Amino acid sequence: MADKTAKKEIRKTSAVYFLIISAACGMALCYQIFIFENSFAPAGINGIATMIQYKLNFSVAYMSLLINIPLCISAFVFLDRSFAARTTVFALTFSAALLLLQFKLIDLSFLSYKTDNGTSTILAPLASGVINGIIYGAAIRLNGCTGGTDIVAALIHRKWPELNLIWIIFALNAAVAFTSYFVYGFKVEPVILCIIYSFLTSQVSDTILRGSRQRIKFEIVSHDYKAISDEIIAELKHTVTVVPAKGMFSGKETEMLICVVQKHQVVAMEKIISAHHGAFAYSTVINETLGNFERIRYNAFENLKKK
Repeated sequence: MADKTAKKEIRKTSAVYFLIISAACGMALCYQIFIFENSFAPAGINGIATMIQYKLNFSVAYMSLLINIPLCISAFVFLDRSFAARTTVFALTFSAALLLLQFKLIDLSFLSYKTDNGTSTILAPLASGVINGIIYGAAIRLNGCTGGTDIVAALIHRKWPELNLIWIIFALNAAVAFTSYFVYGFKVEPVILCIIYSFLTSQVSDTILRGSRQRIKFEIVSHDYKAISDEIIAELKHTVTVVPAKGMFSGKETEMLICVVQKHQVVAMEKIISAHHGAFAYSTVINETLGNFERIRYNAFENLKKK
């Protein structure tokens, strides 16, 4: 049994690191195709490295290593070891993949997006922002990160926990956007593109982190609570909690149902509620649900079928 558990854990860990390595390669590809060819800096420390490459021809791959290795060591000492290990693997893979692409060991020039006159266009930060937002969100879900700014922000937050982490990251990204004005020939366009990239990356990664975990909680007040709960269990395959309630205006005793459903089930839930005259309900968005949700839902459905 112990061997079985150990093998399962090894397979799980291997799968996590495979995904991290794949994500890092994807980010390197995104940088090579959309960012380097279009004269703008992305957010964070890699944005600084991109501007250095643009001005001094010093590869982002090397600069990323020089910056991230000491940061990863700091994360290992002061933060979480698992987080530090996965972030280190991401940083090393990103730099290695970028070197392969920049030294033309893997020629993907046919994929590069570049306008005829070499200037940036709106499509480059849009595409790279969405792609890297997905990668960033996936890295966080795997208990790691892409390195750079996130480690700096986490270390600052550990030292001064009263500071808002979001504003720390925003300040660092704003500094990159401001600096890009001077690096790319005193033009406003690179600043705007950096802001667009930063915004999209944040929005997409936030959707990845929260969107898949979001649920809708319904609280329903009705004397037909038994019929409503049976319909929810039968049609939506979700269990329902019932609690005593009292209407303070009428002074009548009643019951309130509490049920958490997935977002695509909202219309079906509304249909069930509207079929019962006098039922009152309201819904709220829940960012995350914890516990053995799938097992609870299955058992509730099985119990209903036995009745």
